[in-house]
Amino acid sequence: MASPAQLKTAGSLLLVTFIAVLVIIFMPIFPGNTAGKKITGLDYIDNFFNQLAKSSAYYIPDQIKKTEKFNGQQFSATLKMKSADEATVTAKLLATNQITAAADGDKVKVSGDLGAVLTVMLKDVDLMYKNDGKALTAKYGIDERLAVYTWHQAMTATSKDLDKAGQSVQAKFILNCLSKAVEPAYNFYQIEAKPVKEEMMMLIAALTFYVVYTVWYGFGLLYLFEGLGIKLEH
Repeated sequence: MASPAQLKTAGSLLLVTFIAVLVIIFMPIFPGNTAGKKITGLDYIDNFFNQLAKSSAYYIPDQIKKTEKFNGQQFSATLKMKSADEATVTAKLLATNQITAAADGDKVKVSGDLGAVLTVMLKDVDLMYKNDGKALTAKYGIDERLAVYTWHQAMTATSKDLDKAGQSVQAKFILNCLSKAVEPAYNFYQIEAKPVKEEMMMLIAALTFYVVYTVWYGFGLLYLFEGLGIKLEH
Protein backbone atom coordinates (compact mmCIF):
# COMPACT_ATOMS: atom_id res chain seq x y z
CA MET A 1 0.00 0.00 0.00
CA ALA A 2 1.32 3.46 -0.92
CA SER A 3 2.48 5.75 1.87
CA PRO A 4 0.99 9.23 2.38
CA ALA A 5 4.11 10.79 0.85
CA GLN A 6 3.80 8.60 -2.24
CA LEU A 7 0.12 9.43 -2.57
CA LYS A 8 0.82 13.16 -2.30
CA THR A 9 3.56 12.87 -4.93
CA ALA A 10 1.35 10.88 -7.28
CA GLY A 11 -1.59 13.26 -6.79
CA SER A 12 0.56 16.35 -7.27
CA LEU A 13 2.14 14.89 -10.43
CA LEU A 14 -1.26 14.05 -11.91
CA LEU A 15 -2.64 17.53 -11.16
CA VAL A 16 0.45 19.35 -12.45
CA THR A 17 0.41 17.42 -15.73
CA PHE A 18 -3.37 17.92 -15.93
CA ILE A 19 -2.89 21.69 -15.68
CA ALA A 20 -0.02 21.58 -18.19
CA VAL A 21 -2.25 19.83 -20.74
CA LEU A 22 -5.05 22.31 -19.95
CA VAL A 23 -2.70 25.21 -20.73
CA ILE A 24 -1.79 23.58 -24.05
CA ILE A 25 -5.49 23.14 -24.86
CA PHE A 26 -6.05 26.88 -24.41
CA MET A 27 -3.10 27.83 -26.61
CA PRO A 28 -3.80 28.84 -30.26
CA ILE A 29 -1.63 26.10 -31.78
CA PHE A 30 -4.26 23.93 -33.48
CA PRO A 31 -5.21 24.20 -37.20
CA GLY A 32 -8.28 26.31 -37.97
CA ASN A 33 -10.67 26.50 -40.92
CA THR A 34 -8.77 29.29 -42.61
CA ALA A 35 -5.42 28.35 -44.14
CA GLY A 36 -2.61 29.30 -41.79
CA LYS A 37 -4.91 30.34 -38.94
CA LYS A 38 -4.32 28.73 -35.56
CA ILE A 39 -7.02 28.23 -32.93
CA THR A 40 -7.23 26.87 -29.39
CA GLY A 41 -7.89 23.21 -28.64
CA LEU A 42 -11.38 24.02 -27.37
CA ASP A 43 -12.25 25.82 -30.61
CA TYR A 44 -10.73 22.96 -32.60
CA ILE A 45 -12.76 20.23 -30.92
CA ASP A 46 -15.90 22.41 -30.94
CA ASN A 47 -15.49 22.93 -34.67
CA PHE A 48 -14.90 19.19 -35.17
CA PHE A 49 -18.17 18.23 -33.50
CA ASN A 50 -19.98 21.01 -35.38
CA GLN A 51 -18.71 19.50 -38.63
CA LEU A 52 -20.11 16.11 -37.67
CA ALA A 53 -23.40 17.65 -36.54
CA LYS A 54 -23.76 19.58 -39.81
CA SER A 55 -23.28 16.43 -41.85
CA SER A 56 -26.05 14.63 -39.95
CA ALA A 57 -28.48 17.58 -40.08
CA TYR A 58 -28.83 17.89 -43.86
CA TYR A 59 -32.58 17.48 -44.47
CA ILE A 60 -33.04 20.06 -47.22
CA PRO A 61 -33.46 17.66 -50.20
CA ASP A 62 -36.07 15.72 -48.23
CA GLN A 63 -37.90 18.95 -47.35
CA ILE A 64 -37.91 20.05 -51.00
CA LYS A 65 -39.47 16.70 -51.92
CA LYS A 66 -42.16 17.06 -49.25
CA THR A 67 -42.92 20.59 -50.48
CA GLU A 68 -44.28 19.21 -53.76
CA LYS A 69 -47.64 18.41 -52.13
CA PHE A 70 -48.20 22.15 -51.66
CA ASN A 71 -47.51 23.04 -55.31
CA GLY A 72 -50.47 24.87 -56.79
CA GLN A 73 -51.93 25.82 -53.40
CA GLN A 74 -52.55 29.55 -53.53
CA PHE A 75 -52.26 31.55 -50.34
CA SER A 76 -52.37 35.13 -49.16
CA ALA A 77 -51.10 36.49 -45.88
CA THR A 78 -50.32 39.71 -44.08
CA LEU A 79 -46.94 39.41 -42.41
CA LYS A 80 -46.28 41.41 -39.26
CA MET A 81 -42.55 42.18 -39.21
CA LYS A 82 -40.45 43.71 -36.43
CA SER A 83 -39.92 47.01 -38.22
CA ALA A 84 -40.62 48.91 -41.42
CA ASP A 85 -37.05 48.29 -42.58
CA GLU A 86 -37.47 44.56 -42.11
CA ALA A 87 -40.74 44.69 -44.01
CA THR A 88 -39.01 46.49 -46.90
CA VAL A 89 -36.24 43.90 -47.09
CA THR A 90 -38.81 41.09 -46.90
CA ALA A 91 -40.86 42.54 -49.75
CA LYS A 92 -37.71 42.94 -51.85
CA LEU A 93 -36.62 39.36 -51.20
CA LEU A 94 -40.04 37.98 -52.16
CA ALA A 95 -40.41 40.21 -55.22
CA THR A 96 -36.98 39.12 -56.48
CA ASN A 97 -38.47 35.63 -56.78
CA GLN A 98 -41.56 36.86 -58.65
CA ILE A 99 -43.70 36.49 -55.54
CA THR A 100 -46.36 39.17 -55.16
CA ALA A 101 -45.44 41.22 -52.11
CA ALA A 102 -45.91 44.82 -50.98
CA ALA A 103 -44.64 46.50 -47.82
CA ASP A 104 -46.87 48.85 -45.87
CA GLY A 105 -45.19 50.11 -42.73
CA ASP A 106 -44.11 47.10 -40.70
CA LYS A 107 -46.46 44.77 -42.59
CA VAL A 108 -46.04 42.87 -45.85
CA LYS A 109 -48.95 41.63 -47.91
CA VAL A 110 -47.92 38.54 -49.84
CA SER A 111 -49.71 36.07 -52.10
CA GLY A 112 -48.70 33.26 -54.40
CA ASP A 113 -48.13 29.52 -54.77
CA LEU A 114 -47.17 28.14 -51.35
CA GLY A 115 -45.22 25.23 -52.78
CA ALA A 116 -43.27 27.50 -55.12
CA VAL A 117 -42.44 29.95 -52.33
CA LEU A 118 -41.19 27.20 -50.03
CA THR A 119 -39.13 25.64 -52.83
CA VAL A 120 -37.42 28.97 -53.54
CA MET A 121 -36.67 29.43 -49.86
CA LEU A 122 -35.27 25.91 -49.48
CA LYS A 123 -33.04 26.30 -52.53
CA ASP A 124 -31.72 29.55 -51.09
CA VAL A 125 -30.90 28.01 -47.72
CA ASP A 126 -29.32 25.06 -49.52
CA LEU A 127 -26.78 27.50 -50.93
CA MET A 128 -26.01 28.72 -47.43
CA TYR A 129 -25.81 25.15 -46.14
CA LYS A 130 -23.18 24.50 -48.80
CA ASN A 131 -21.35 27.69 -47.74
CA ASP A 132 -22.12 29.44 -51.05
CA GLY A 133 -23.16 32.72 -49.48
CA LYS A 134 -21.80 34.71 -52.42
CA ALA A 135 -24.60 33.36 -54.60
CA LEU A 136 -27.21 34.75 -52.20
CA THR A 137 -25.47 38.11 -51.97
CA ALA A 138 -25.35 38.32 -55.77
CA LYS A 139 -29.04 37.38 -56.03
CA TYR A 140 -30.43 39.82 -53.47
CA GLY A 141 -27.73 42.47 -53.13
CA ILE A 142 -27.66 42.03 -49.34
CA ASP A 143 -25.58 40.06 -46.86
CA GLU A 144 -26.27 36.33 -47.19
CA ARG A 145 -27.01 35.99 -43.47
CA LEU A 146 -29.56 38.79 -43.70
CA ALA A 147 -31.21 37.05 -46.66
CA VAL A 148 -31.66 33.77 -44.80
CA TYR A 149 -32.67 35.58 -41.60
CA THR A 150 -35.31 37.45 -43.59
CA TRP A 151 -36.65 34.18 -45.01
CA HIS A 152 -36.93 32.86 -41.47
CA GLN A 153 -38.78 35.94 -40.22
CA ALA A 154 -41.05 36.07 -43.25
CA MET A 155 -42.04 32.41 -43.12
CA THR A 156 -42.50 32.50 -39.36
CA ALA A 157 -44.97 35.34 -39.86
CA THR A 158 -46.60 33.44 -42.75
CA SER A 159 -47.06 30.38 -40.54
CA LYS A 160 -48.75 32.47 -37.85
CA ASP A 161 -51.09 34.10 -40.37
CA LEU A 162 -52.04 30.80 -42.00
CA ASP A 163 -52.64 29.19 -38.62
CA LYS A 164 -55.04 32.01 -37.70
CA ALA A 165 -56.82 31.40 -41.02
CA GLY A 166 -57.36 27.74 -40.11
CA GLN A 167 -54.64 26.36 -42.38
CA SER A 168 -52.83 24.54 -39.61
CA VAL A 169 -51.35 21.84 -41.87
CA GLN A 170 -49.59 24.41 -44.01
CA ALA A 171 -48.53 26.42 -40.97
CA LYS A 172 -47.04 23.36 -39.27
CA PHE A 173 -45.14 22.34 -42.40
CA ILE A 174 -43.61 25.80 -42.71
CA LEU A 175 -42.33 25.59 -39.13
CA ASN A 176 -40.95 22.15 -39.93
CA CYS A 177 -39.02 23.62 -42.87
CA LEU A 178 -37.63 26.34 -40.65
CA SER A 179 -36.37 23.93 -37.98
CA LYS A 180 -35.01 21.30 -40.36
CA ALA A 181 -33.61 23.50 -43.12
CA VAL A 182 -33.38 27.23 -42.49
CA GLU A 183 -32.05 27.18 -38.92
CA PRO A 184 -29.36 24.50 -39.51
CA ALA A 185 -28.21 26.28 -42.69
CA TYR A 186 -27.87 29.57 -40.81
CA ASN A 187 -26.28 28.10 -37.67
CA PHE A 188 -23.79 25.90 -39.52
CA TYR A 189 -22.82 28.48 -42.14
CA GLN A 190 -19.11 28.44 -43.08
CA ILE A 191 -18.59 25.13 -41.28
CA GLU A 192 -17.38 22.25 -43.45
CA ALA A 193 -19.59 19.18 -43.09
CA LYS A 194 -17.81 15.90 -42.35
CA PRO A 195 -19.56 12.50 -42.26
CA VAL A 196 -19.13 10.62 -38.97
CA LYS A 197 -18.06 7.43 -40.76
CA GLU A 198 -15.11 9.26 -42.33
CA GLU A 199 -14.00 10.74 -38.99
CA MET A 200 -14.60 7.73 -36.78
CA MET A 201 -11.00 7.45 -35.57
CA MET A 202 -10.87 11.13 -34.62
CA LEU A 203 -14.25 10.84 -32.89
CA ILE A 204 -13.12 7.82 -30.85
CA ALA A 205 -9.86 9.60 -29.96
CA ALA A 206 -11.71 12.74 -28.83
CA LEU A 207 -14.19 10.83 -26.66
CA THR A 208 -11.43 8.64 -25.22
CA PHE A 209 -9.36 11.69 -24.33
CA TYR A 210 -12.38 13.29 -22.65
CA VAL A 211 -12.93 10.23 -20.44
CA VAL A 212 -9.22 9.77 -19.65
CA TYR A 213 -8.74 13.48 -18.93
CA THR A 214 -11.69 13.51 -16.53
CA VAL A 215 -10.43 10.42 -14.67
CA TRP A 216 -6.92 11.93 -14.68
CA TYR A 217 -8.15 14.95 -12.71
CA GLY A 218 -10.29 12.84 -10.38
CA PHE A 219 -7.48 10.51 -9.39
CA GLY A 220 -5.13 13.45 -8.93
CA LEU A 221 -7.45 14.94 -6.32
CA LEU A 222 -8.13 11.55 -4.76
CA TYR A 223 -4.45 10.71 -4.25
CA LEU A 224 -3.59 14.20 -3.03
CA PHE A 225 -6.39 14.24 -0.46
CA GLU A 226 -5.58 10.74 0.75
CA GLY A 227 -1.91 11.70 1.10
CA LEU A 228 -2.97 14.68 3.22
CA GLY A 229 -5.13 12.43 5.37
CA ILE A 230 -8.42 13.80 4.03
CA LYS A 231 -11.02 11.12 3.36
CA LEU A 232 -14.53 11.47 2.01
CA GLU A 233 -17.06 9.21 3.66
CA HIS A 234 -20.77 8.68 3.15
